Amino acid sequence: MNTEITVHVDGASRRLTVDTRTTLLDALRERLGVTSPKKGCDHGQCGACTVLSGGQRVLSCLTLAVTQDGAQVVTAEGLAAEAATADGQHVGSLHPVQQAFIDCDALQCGYCTPGQVVSAVGMLDEFARGWPSAVTRGTGAPRLDRAEVAERMSGNLCRCAAYVNIVPAVQQAAAASTARPSTGTGTGVAG
Repeated sequence: MNTEITVHVDGASRRLTVDTRTTLLDALRERLGVTSPKKGCDHGQCGACTVLSGGQRVLSCLTLAVTQDGAQVVTAEGLAAEAATADGQHVGSLHPVQQAFIDCDALQCGYCTPGQVVSAVGMLDEFARGWPSAVTRGTGAPRLDRAEVAERMSGNLCRCAAYVNIVPAVQQAAAASTARPSTGTGTGVAG
């Protein structure tokens, strides 16, 4: 059965007709030409397909496109555009997480990188809101130490094992983002 939906992808409203069984990942890649979310495992185990929907991290391979009717979806491609808009001065600016991944050499083959970056943006927003993780100690605000980053990013696998650089990249982005106001889509880290 087909149905029409409107999804706001990376700031652009997109209307399309999809089979009710179509995943968000397939709709993005095959129907809309948005190729930054990758099809890794297609079972929700690797995180390569991570996008933000309403500011929350979702695995697009497990999300039906019809559930995203009217949703604001941000992919790795949309983060840079959002950064330039929030900055207001630097067209082509990278999101602080994207810049940190470059600065810290937090990628190798690059296949998982878009999902890693989007997941890091979402997790930094969760962290800024004070959400605890399985390794958060005590009842106070969590600290973004190595264990905290590793736990919060554990849903994103890297075949090349670039974790040794991904953790510092996330920490650098957190430090760079504290002065940056949230853009309202959940992709900025509130200070």
